[in-house]
Amino acid sequence: MLDFKQKLENYALLAVKIGVNIQPGQKLVVNADIASAELVRLVVRKAYEAGAQLVKVNYSDEIVTRTRYDLAPSESFLEPPKWQADELEDMARNGAAFLTIISADPDLLSGVESSRIADHQKTTGQALSGYRELLMGNHASWSGLAFPSPSWAAKVFPNAPKEQQVDLLWDAIFKVVRADQADPIEAWRLHLEGLKHRCDLLNDKKYRSLHYIAPGTDLTIELPEGHIWCQAGTVNDRGIPFLANIPTEEVFTAPLKTGANGTVSSTKPLSYGGNIIDRFTLTLESGKVTAYTAEVGLDTLTTLLSMDDGASYFGEVALVPFHSPISESGILYYTTLYDENASCHLALGAAYAFTLQEGTAMSKEQLLNKGMNQSLIHVDFMMGTSDMNIDGITDDGTAEPIFRNGNWA
Repeated sequence: MLDFKQKLENYALLAVKIGVNIQPGQKLVVNADIASAELVRLVVRKAYEAGAQLVKVNYSDEIVTRTRYDLAPSESFLEPPKWQADELEDMARNGAAFLTIISADPDLLSGVESSRIADHQKTTGQALSGYRELLMGNHASWSGLAFPSPSWAAKVFPNAPKEQQVDLLWDAIFKVVRADQADPIEAWRLHLEGLKHRCDLLNDKKYRSLHYIAPGTDLTIELPEGHIWCQAGTVNDRGIPFLANIPTEEVFTAPLKTGANGTVSSTKPLSYGGNIIDRFTLTLESGKVTAYTAEVGLDTLTTLLSMDDGASYFGEVALVPFHSPISESGILYYTTLYDENASCHLALGAAYAFTLQEGTAMSKEQLLNKGMNQSLIHVDFMMGTSDMNIDGITDDGTAEPIFRNGNWA
């Protein structure tokens, strides 16, 4: 049985060795909330021990962030962070790796005027578009993981005594990221081999479309010619493997931008822009969301869908079995990093270039012509259920079972 210190050491080791997979002489940029400083310091040490040339840490503070939204003048949210964009893009082009450690309160911006959030997201998204395209095209290594802040832990375990909430969240995290195992590196190697096997099976099939049936969902999604099923363990254009998400249970690809038709209903809350969107339904025609409802967060959903022309189209389709570690934990994490790995999900917004054959060598215009959606955003939402059925439709129209009752068929 490992103690807390050993598990935290394992977690930092996974971030450096499996997540961004730092190479000798490489630079690492760590973006993290100040609450996660304990883990950040371990990551910095592990990275230098692995031969990193420089580790640059950019701290944020959720209290400072909330204070800005409450008190800053509205015009400040229209100022693009050019200095930040230039630095990140330059480092990405020159081979740096990027690690994001999330820990923010899912309700951080609850009550903030939606226009202020929308202005900030749009302005920042436009400024950072070049940097994000480099990451989404796997031109740089990147990874994300989580650190339990008190505010986040209180959201996940509201009925537990306050002094136990963070410990409970740590226990859950260590288990699903395999940091509680004696050899977490080997555990991840075996897990990623299993995900790769699923990808190989789907890539051999070359399905023309997928048909989803579940309560509140009847949706058909066409797949572009040359689509590639991937898992979060991938390789950058320098040939270095990395893992984009810790944890991960999904296999995913890009949908044809204009190929989604039908209705889909969410099955877990979506934390977006410091607000919660829940119990929402989207209706799509020729790929575009033409109608939508939400019992919670309708204004936030409206802001999300109107971010730009591509925000109301899908950019990712991901398959996750109901019988997977995060789902079976029975915990609702209120963060996409975890909840998307407990459920089949879709993403509104940009498609990943690497999910199309030769996509990473294509321009934005070429990708768009191939049916790959372009947008400032990429927002996953959960729509899988324990009774979801998914069929793969072949070129001759034959329907083959992929999922039955929420699991691989």
